Amino acid sequence: MTHPAAVQALLTPETAAQTLQAWQARDAELRERNHQVGLGRPEQFIHRSGIEAFRAMLAGDMPRAPISDTLDFILVEADVGHVAFQGRPQFAHYNPLGTVHGGWIATLLDSAVACSVHTSLPAGKTYTTLELKINYVRALTDKVPLVRAIAHVIHVGGRTATAEGRLVGPDGKLYAHASTTCLVMDLNGQG
Repeated sequence: MTHPAAVQALLTPETAAQTLQAWQARDAELRERNHQVGLGRPEQFIHRSGIEAFRAMLAGDMPRAPISDTLDFILVEADVGHVAFQGRPQFAHYNPLGTVHGGWIATLLDSAVACSVHTSLPAGKTYTTLELKINYVRALTDKVPLVRAIAHVIHVGGRTATAEGRLVGPDGKLYAHASTTCLVMDLNGQG
């Protein structure tokens, strides 16, 4: 496996431009496919595994969460144990110091790490975040057109699960990284 810092060092301006174009195309494709914003119904989740629910979201068969419109980010990838959300940093997300507020970054990373856990769960199971740890390593502004929160599961057990994620730009620059611990429980709340 190539170390992420080594990948960043290999990126050229041309590669970064190609990555940005691919991310913009994926963004447009998914926004066109899924105009629905709202809450999924319990019957849409109870008989689906986590990955089946996320595939339905990507297909436009289940709505996007309302927060994705509020903060302008969307789900762009999902596989078992892996999720990526993509967001557009905007002036509306700024703190008083002139950079994107850490809460916006935390929301993208929380969505990615927790949802990577969800993709690993069988039908009838759900989760909630017990702990989220964020490390901010570089200021983010709206000069970066898109960022991705990319997350992978570390461990899924019967009661807890852990995952980690990174927020990166199309040029490979790291803006923040996170880890989470989630509580795994029965979907009906009888956990």
